[in-house]
Amino acid sequence: MRKNLVASALFLVSSGAFAATCTSVAITFKVTDPAAVETESMFVNGDQPVLGPWAAGEANRMKRDGQSKHWSATFQLPPETNLQFKFMKRTIGAAGKDVWERGIASYSQNRELRTPACDTKNFTVDGGNFREAEREHNPFTDDLSAPQGNKGARIRALVDAFNAGSAAATREFFARHATPAFAQSVPMAMHEQIFAEALNRNGGMDLRGTRTYQLPLPEATVLFQDRAFGGWHGLFIAFEPGGDSRISGISLQDVAPPRLPALSEAAFVAELRATIDRACKGGFFSGAVRVQRQGDVLVEAACGEASKRYHVANNLDTRFNLGSMNKMFTSIAISQLVERGKLKYTDTIDTFVDESWLPKDITRQITIHHLLSHTSGLGSYFNDKYWNSSRLMYRDVNDYKPLVAGDKLAFKPGEKFGYSNTGMLLLGVVIEKVSGQSYFDFIRANVTGPAGMTSTESYAMDEPVENLATGHTHPEGQPGKWIENSLLHVLKGGPAGGGYSTVRDLDKFATALLAGKLVKPETLALHWRDVIKARYGYGFQVTEKPGNKVVGHSGGFPGLNGQLDIYLDKKIVVASLANQDDAASTLAGRIGQLLDRVQ
Repeated sequence: MRKNLVASALFLVSSGAFAATCTSVAITFKVTDPAAVETESMFVNGDQPVLGPWAAGEANRMKRDGQSKHWSATFQLPPETNLQFKFMKRTIGAAGKDVWERGIASYSQNRELRTPACDTKNFTVDGGNFREAEREHNPFTDDLSAPQGNKGARIRALVDAFNAGSAAATREFFARHATPAFAQSVPMAMHEQIFAEALNRNGGMDLRGTRTYQLPLPEATVLFQDRAFGGWHGLFIAFEPGGDSRISGISLQDVAPPRLPALSEAAFVAELRATIDRACKGGFFSGAVRVQRQGDVLVEAACGEASKRYHVANNLDTRFNLGSMNKMFTSIAISQLVERGKLKYTDTIDTFVDESWLPKDITRQITIHHLLSHTSGLGSYFNDKYWNSSRLMYRDVNDYKPLVAGDKLAFKPGEKFGYSNTGMLLLGVVIEKVSGQSYFDFIRANVTGPAGMTSTESYAMDEPVENLATGHTHPEGQPGKWIENSLLHVLKGGPAGGGYSTVRDLDKFATALLAGKLVKPETLALHWRDVIKARYGYGFQVTEKPGNKVVGHSGGFPGLNGQLDIYLDKKIVVASLANQDDAASTLAGRIGQLLDRVQ
């Protein structure tokens, strides 16, 4: 099932008093949009005259703050009045033609609210992130009982079909409980494949109840726990209007768990051990995990096979492929050069990246800051040329030049966030140019070496390395079959990813960062700030909740998955590595849900 559902969560904030009676109250509408560009405009449309059609003098236009990319507008509206509204974006397209993006921030429907009383001021309707808003910002209540009625029957039929694990059960569900449009939206074989692959990843679902949001969503929100890891998820189900209530769409997303009882540290450890044991025995996790708090190891475990071909077991010193987690090492190396006065974050890369890579009219627009924060506009070298060529061609940084040549900017540098493997690769080019060393020698001498990471390296796949895990994945459409990923992945990792490490070495990396051994604390703070509200800093993913800031990075590719989470407020480090799809991040997500309950 698709994990990403474009939506916008909304929440209300109010405070203070100013009058006993009034004819109107001030209401501020706000939306965050890190992808905003100068050719776009945002509007609030609603059923009150001041929020009427755009033709009415565009009175409902929102003002954009160019630095924060917030849109906001304040209107005088009647007090204690029911209101419908939605956010709308207009883009000036080709030949000056208007292009309207309708309903993105409003779930394709109008939202409803009741305006406050006269004794309220600073009342804000916050639309969250126009592109990727989180439902958790929308207050909710949970009913942890089985859903009833016709919709409840449809929901239970969906869960039963999902857990049955058979193509016949999937076909029967779509025939009896789905709208024809939903059933025919893709070939039935694809529906069957989606159900089978999801079941293979999470072992089935146990229905736990329903969630009701303060600002209602057009889909029903069903809560369930997966059987593999015990993680809580949301199943968002759309129904056709009318009494028949056939299902017209479904989407699976991670959601905030229900408000469950607090856990002691001992109870957390016991629950986590049970989770790991269940996932390992079911074959849902093959890898290693380490959880420590200020040097004290809370949980450390390994399971599964490093090689299914030879039935070699994983252990705590098994080296797993990191995927994109190498980006943390690359970004720290760049900041070391900045601290030594060799670079500035504001430097444009045309000084370091010559025209055999990219033309100057591109490189002179891009700064080191843009590359570190994935705001350069560059894309990924995993393109058709890569997939259609021999992996033996790509061993050193310069070998990737033919894959980058001809790349174009997807947007103006600095304009928005766009995850870029090519951008991180070019930081490796910068490191080699400035230091006079190979990228690999510099990382070994300045990052992994000082951190004591003796089992971390960009090993070449044609060199024999002890205790190196082979990645295992399922071929498309065959969730019950395993294949090795050796012919899919890069021959040798580099600045953007593909190196190897252990959970113990990742723990050492986190510990060295926190101790200031690799860069100064003030430099590290730059890496761990959300640059443009895209949950990304300088080479680190950043998640911020009150009293719970988490930094680190994930890595993924067919047959491999990794996650390093540094809980800055809780002072806990979680390192999880796996040699199969999704397993490490799924386990790390479950650990995060449990940690949220630890007092």
